[in-house]
Amino acid sequence: MNQIEPNQNSDTLLLHQVEQGSKQAFNVLFEKYWEKAYSDAYKRIKEYDAAKDIVQEIFTHIWINRETLHIENLPAYLHVAIRNRVIKFISKQKLIHPFFNILDNIPEKNSQADAQLLWKEFFKSYEALLETLPPKRQIIFRLRYQEDLSTKDISMQLGVTRKTVQNQLGKAIETLKVSLLHILSIALILLIAAP
Repeated sequence: MNQIEPNQNSDTLLLHQVEQGSKQAFNVLFEKYWEKAYSDAYKRIKEYDAAKDIVQEIFTHIWINRETLHIENLPAYLHVAIRNRVIKFISKQKLIHPFFNILDNIPEKNSQADAQLLWKEFFKSYEALLETLPPKRQIIFRLRYQEDLSTKDISMQLGVTRKTVQNQLGKAIETLKVSLLHILSIALILLIAAP
């Protein structure tokens, strides 16, 4: 953030003009900071569409509330706004598939041989469950959670609607959530015990 603060004086002037309703000043600030803001959002959530939406929402919010916001330092404001919206986005995602949280926190190395064996068993069970999904549903699931593609990208890649992708993901998650519940408790114990 610090590398862009030397321009703070011109930012202050532009922000004042935005408060007065200057679209031109707003566009200058948008052009100046959009890429950096997008990059910050993308680094945190690794989803092109969602990062774009977050930044778009923040700038729209700035314009709509321009008369009451009184922003003094735009880079600092954007940093906090992005962080808050990313947290909201992630917590919404985790409500949809909370049992995946565990996969984000798997320790790379665990000194206990038992723990390593249990992780191996966990993944074997997880993989076996994936294999039981209908072929198309399995492909969609893997593209979303293993290849990290957005639902939009998956729909384009497979030539199906985004709604179809979302429905298939919902069904896959329901199946896996029920089946994996018992071995997830073991995995959670391992996470707590991990050095």
